[in-house]
Amino acid sequence: MLAYPYLMFNGDCLEAAKHYAQVLNGRVFNVTRASTAPVDCMGPNGKDWVMNLSLKFGDTLLMASDCPEGMYESPRGFRVCLAPDSLVEFERIHAALSDGARSIEMPANETFWADRFAMFTDRYGTPWMLNFLGSKAATTEVPAV
Repeated sequence: MLAYPYLMFNGDCLEAAKHYAQVLNGRVFNVTRASTAPVDCMGPNGKDWVMNLSLKFGDTLLMASDCPEGMYESPRGFRVCLAPDSLVEFERIHAALSDGARSIEMPANETFWADRFAMFTDRYGTPWMLNFLGSKAATTEVPAV
């Protein structure tokens, strides 16, 4: 079984997805707009909003859509966690995704578990965690439960 995070936006889904695709070297595809639906499902101002799209980067798939008018709530209780392969990649992704951030919960810094960690909510409202273990990567595997 696979699990795909599904992100919800308030009218700026396609803009956010294109930004994420550029930052994460990915691609946006399977974009379905509300204007193609047989009924008005997004509200009077949402005809160009996205009903569904897919964003692929590396082996990861995110799915997303705009919420119908009046139904959007800021995400709570989760974060999209990225694990860049290098410190250089961490810094590049962090700079691009945190630019214009709504909030920075933990600035990019070394922690006891990672060479670099950051936690923030980007300008589109998506909560992110970036985690580069680097020299603190575990040297032994933890058995599956």
